[in-house]
Amino acid sequence: QVQLVESGGGLVQAGGSLRLSCVVSGIRFSINAVGWYRQAPGKQRELVSIVTSGGGATNYAESVKGRFAISRDNAKNTVCLQMNHLKPEDTAVYSCNVHGTGYWGKGTLVTVSS
Repeated sequence: QVQLVESGGGLVQAGGSLRLSCVVSGIRFSINAVGWYRQAPGKQRELVSIVTSGGGATNYAESVKGRFAISRDNAKNTVCLQMNHLKPEDTAVYSCNVHGTGYWGKGTLVTVSS
C-alpha cells in the first residue's frame, strides 16, 4: 500500500527549531518532486516548499525564506523540512505530497508558542 508518514511536529517556543520528516513507501519516489504544505486553523492549505526529484532545485514561500530548508534523500525515500527561527504564525498542520500523484500524508502538527 502507498503510505506517506510525516513526523517531527510538536510544541516549540518562538525562535526554536523543528525538523520534519516525510517517509514515502509503496510508490516510486525518486522521479517526482515533493512538496511540503501547511494548513493553519481557519485558513486554506498553502505551499511551504518544493524540492525537485534530484534535489537540485528548491522553492520556498516568501514567508519562510531564510528560515526553512527542504532536502531529500532518495535512497531513504525521505524528504525533510528543517524549520528554524519559528514564529507563532508558523503554527499549522504540515503535510507532504508527492507531485504527480494523488497521495498525501495525514500531517504532523506544529505549534509555536509566543
